[in-house]
Amino acid sequence: MPKHRTSLKDLAQELGVSIATVSRALHSSPEIGKEMQQRVKELAKKMNYRPNPFAQSLRKEAPKVIGVVLPNLVTHYYAAVLDGIEVEARKAGYSVISANTHEDCLDEQRAIDNFIDLHVVGIIACLSQSTTDYSHFEEISDMGIPLVFFGRTCLPEKFSSVTANGDEAAQQATQHLIDTGSRRIAFVGGPNHLDMVRRRKHGYLEALRDNHIPIERELVMCDNIDFDIALKNTLHLLQRPDRPDAILAFNDILLFAAFNAIKQQGLRIPEDVALIGFTDDAHARYTTPCLSAIEDQSSKMGQMACRLLLANIAGDTRIRKEIVPQKLVIRETSAKHKRK
Repeated sequence: MPKHRTSLKDLAQELGVSIATVSRALHSSPEIGKEMQQRVKELAKKMNYRPNPFAQSLRKEAPKVIGVVLPNLVTHYYAAVLDGIEVEARKAGYSVISANTHEDCLDEQRAIDNFIDLHVVGIIACLSQSTTDYSHFEEISDMGIPLVFFGRTCLPEKFSSVTANGDEAAQQATQHLIDTGSRRIAFVGGPNHLDMVRRRKHGYLEALRDNHIPIERELVMCDNIDFDIALKNTLHLLQRPDRPDAILAFNDILLFAAFNAIKQQGLRIPEDVALIGFTDDAHARYTTPCLSAIEDQSSKMGQMACRLLLANIAGDTRIRKEIVPQKLVIRETSAKHKRK
């Protein structure tokens, strides 16, 4: 079996310091005390640490490579964001490499470590749904590596970000459901610690408050972003004697889970249960009935994130917050009837 290759992270964990400190010590940086430099170098020798020659050659040649961290690359949303990043990066003469975290924090941390080792000039990232510890991003800040978040974000005081107006869009979608006859509207969402989930849920709740509709906690189902879990949770809602007459879904995975659950229960859309969710145009138009949707301008979001990163790489250290508006598109799944 091949042995594990000692990394900067291994040295940092052994010494209880940051990767940035280890890297600077190995390069005899005056920012690091002589005693710490000696400790790091002795441990590196003991653990048979070898610098990555590929990374070193890249560093010497000053490559123009951007790393992109994505939670779920097989979805259209993230693929479209990546496409937007690549389009903008190509214009500026940069190449892009991407890492799929599969919604797992450990995979996210490994992706960040790999990008550090490869000496990418900057990183664009969207948090995995399981990420609640942001220390690996704190290290990025400490090392001075430019980073921009999109979609799901953290550490707003340290990093620029590009997000959508999910709160306003969710409020408009919920208002549309109310205006067309729905009253018991459920929200099927992701983990509550994600800022994107909180924004969209906030908009949904604001619409209920504005229309003096009581908020029922049992109609708010926030859980993992997983098709099978969302299907189970939606079936649970629909099997209640006082089932919801409409559902707002957080994203395309949860939207299609809700769509399947309604069909499994033999209910009609929208007559029995109206449905609307956050998804893209391509998915929404090819179902029967066609889905009403809050559509992301995902490619535009990728382009904007890349522009912010390139500005940061060029020396613009401002923390900027950009918002890309979403579009409410009404089709067949949401309108029961017009309110008189």
